[in-house]
This record gives sequence, C-alpha cells and structure tokens, in this order.
Amino acid sequence: MRLKKGDVVVVTIGKNKPNHGTYTTGEVLAVYPLKNRVVVKGVNIVTKHNRPSNANPDGGITKKEAPIHVSNVAYLDPVQKKPTKIGYKVVDGKKVTVYDEVQKEIKKDLPSRLHARRQMMKVLYGVTEVPSTNAGKKKGTKSVDMPKKLFDEIAPKYVNRNGGYTRIVKIGLRKGDNAMEVLLELV
Repeated sequence: MRLKKGDVVVVTIGKNKPNHGTYTTGEVLAVYPLKNRVVVKGVNIVTKHNRPSNANPDGGITKKEAPIHVSNVAYLDPVQKKPTKIGYKVVDGKKVTVYDEVQKEIKKDLPSRLHARRQMMKVLYGVTEVPSTNAGKKKGTKSVDMPKKLFDEIAPKYVNRNGGYTRIVKIGLRKGDNAMEVLLELV
C-alpha cells in the first residue's frame, strides 16, 4: 500500500465521488494495510449508537469516519490539484515514492524507522512493568512499549558507535510464568 497517514487524497468512487469537476479531498487519518483500507477525514461518515457508560453517562449517537477501500481513493497532486498515481523508484540505493506522470519525489518521514519497528514487534514479547511496592498484584502494572524504549532510551547511547548490530539471544523460559527470557546485545 503506497498511501501513508497524513497524505491528502481524492475520493474517486462511492457516495463521495467527484461531481461536476469538484473533488472530495481529505487527509488520511489511519491506514490498515492488511485490510487494504484507509480512513479519510470527512469521508464515509457513519453514525454509531453508544450505550450509556461511566465515561459517557448519557450515551447517544455519534458520527465518525469509517474505513474505505484503498482503490476508491487517489493521491492528490499538490501542484496541479488533481488525482494522480504514485509509485516507487530507487534513487541512490534508497526507495523513493514518486508521482507517476511527472516523476516528482514525495518526501516521507522516517519510513525505515516504521519498518524497523514492525520487524521488532515480530520478535519482541510483551513486557509488563510491576512496581516493587505492589509485587505480585495487578494494580499499578503497566505495559511497556519495547520498540519505543529501544529507540528512545537505549539506542541514543550507541549513536556515535561506528558499525555494529543488535544480537537477540533467546535464553529460555522463565520460572514461574514461562515467559521467554532474551539477552539483548548491542555489538
């Protein structure tokens, strides 16, 4: 899927399709690549009936955007203000997104970091942090976002090192809860 969160797109098919030369445009709010669907701001509005709850004691009817299929939208060329096709091209060993017709480059923010995070999520296990005062109790525990912790806390310590790689060694199962223990080496 070539669309990313934050791209401006044009709806080409459906109830929000263009009428008499006017395009329905919107920003991509969310992307679901496994389902080939995107959520576009102001498009495919559905009504949701909410039950009364502690957070919303009155309940009621709310409106929100629902996902639409990616084939129903097209990338909006910011210069010509028309829908255009986009593709990939390799420039200096890096994959770059380009317009199909005029071959202009589109700048994306940190695609390699997102790819690295997805690869790490396949390998890392969920970790729950338990405060020492509440040991053995569920109250006060919180889930730790391991890729974020690795990128934001641990990796900056090793920024100035030349070369190297990360080695993840599975040690075995931990006694008590059978959670997998790993040794993380920054080599």
